[in-house]
Amino acid sequence: MFDSLQDRMESAFKNLKGEAKLTEINVAQSIKEIRRALVGADVNYKIAKEFTDKIKDEALGSKNVLKSVKPGELMVKIVMDEMTELMGGQATGINIKGNPGIVLVAGLQGSGKTTFSGKLALFLKEKKSKNPLLVACDVYRPAAIDQLTVLAEQVGCAVYKEPENKNPVEIAQNAIAYAKGHSHDVVIIDTAGRLAIDEKMMTEIRNIKSGIEPTETLFVVDSMTGQDAVNTALAFNDVIDYDGVVLTKLDGDTRGGAALSVKYTVGKPIKFASTGEKLNTLDVFYPERMAQRILGMGDIVSFVEKAQDQFDEEEAKRLEKKIKRNKFDYNDFLQQVNQIKKMGDLKSLMGMIPGMGKAIKDIDINDGAFSKVESIIFSMTPEERGKPDLLNMSRKRRIAKGCGHNIHEINMFVKQFEQMRKMMTQMSKGKGMERMMQQMQQRR
Repeated sequence: MFDSLQDRMESAFKNLKGEAKLTEINVAQSIKEIRRALVGADVNYKIAKEFTDKIKDEALGSKNVLKSVKPGELMVKIVMDEMTELMGGQATGINIKGNPGIVLVAGLQGSGKTTFSGKLALFLKEKKSKNPLLVACDVYRPAAIDQLTVLAEQVGCAVYKEPENKNPVEIAQNAIAYAKGHSHDVVIIDTAGRLAIDEKMMTEIRNIKSGIEPTETLFVVDSMTGQDAVNTALAFNDVIDYDGVVLTKLDGDTRGGAALSVKYTVGKPIKFASTGEKLNTLDVFYPERMAQRILGMGDIVSFVEKAQDQFDEEEAKRLEKKIKRNKFDYNDFLQQVNQIKKMGDLKSLMGMIPGMGKAIKDIDINDGAFSKVESIIFSMTPEERGKPDLLNMSRKRRIAKGCGHNIHEINMFVKQFEQMRKMMTQMSKGKGMERMMQQMQQRR
């Protein structure tokens, strides 16, 4: 995500390396590179110029104030602050108050509206303890109703649909009445998209909004389309005056134009960011955290939050006792792998760790990274999983045949597991594990 923009920004800051202070000359050189980086990321030139002019004024105004701060560090701080402000400054919550709360989801075809609707249902169910109802109001795309039905089953919530009814306003109104009678406190309405803006589509979405008076209207933007996405967002806002923007496909080849420009252009906050197809990959949009990631600084706060979502205090205590007794086994290891997988896309997670983004940029890391480990463990007997010391050469050969890997790979995995187990035991005896657990609990 934003790889090209990160590289260009880093190049801009390199101009200040070794400089004793900020001057009009070195600031101008950096500003020129930053502006090129933004335009290259598909940010409108006018926005890029205004943004860099602000940075220039701030940098030159600070050059004689903070003498103890290195010029490069000062420039990074200034750029991060201005970029945070450009994207909205602070996170903005979703309004789901009401009986029920009604969320209207709009956007072009292919922007990821239906998938987002499913993700939002899961988010509200798990994070807000809501009982959402998904509503199929896309009466044109043949697979839309089926897709929403499948998503509803995956997130464990109800779906309202009228396959024979071609009037989306009626469907939405009937769904709200149904929700009131079936204890659904939030209604999420997935509407039809088009391949381009047209009068029929605009009239329909306007009629749906006026017919149901939603508490929240969200416009879904495919972030891979850059400045075109911002122009579309502007056109939709003129018609339905939505409350916020959702950026989807941020895990793709995203240049960053939409994320950086949409709040400035439309004046509406970005409320959610979505990565990948997994239904648990929806995050509240925090401008400061996104600015940090764009500048290659990682996002350790989001990483810790995702880890805490999977943190089970009782399980942690049980695991700590086993580690102290050197009884950590393959079942425990498999459980930890599953918890990591639940946190989301592995490469995106690693990119949140400061310094890791650039290191893994060209490395192909996907959700299959653990598949070899899982296949090896699943090829063990229950007794072998619980007693790692049982694995002699004969057992390893049988496991190799069962999982389709060679004996060398089995030996490598067993060796790495034993090294990890030894390190964890040593750490627990030195109270390191206890301190880590206490810190995790304090942050909850």
